[in-house]
Amino acid sequence: MKVPGIIAALLSALVLMLAGVVAGPSRAATGPDIPTVDAGIGTCRADFNVKDGSGKPLYNSKINITIKYGFMNMRKAQLEAPTNTNGQARFTGLPNFTKKPLEFVITSGTVSKTVTDDPVTNCEAVYNVTLSVR
Repeated sequence: MKVPGIIAALLSALVLMLAGVVAGPSRAATGPDIPTVDAGIGTCRADFNVKDGSGKPLYNSKINITIKYGFMNMRKAQLEAPTNTNGQARFTGLPNFTKKPLEFVITSGTVSKTVTDDPVTNCEAVYNVTLSVR
């Protein structure tokens, strides 16, 4: 029986595992997480890229939506998502069918813009929004 060989193998495996835990996964290549708000109503989603007039991403812009759904549109969900440092935000779980198009209101400071989305025709929407002072 070779006990020292088994112990050496276990110790080397333990050292490799600890090295992986200490180093951890690299997040530098992936960038910041995209803030995601789940409406929990359907399977559609909308991605936003918000920039200022010079093309720079706007951090902490607010994207608001009020979704009316259910029997006679009696249910209502009011959602808000901030943008990350890259100006990105995402809404998931949007309804697949609505009587009226969804209206997202993007606000940064005193400037705002409304984006209309019809999930029936565009279930995986991506919007590039530019907010600039006129």
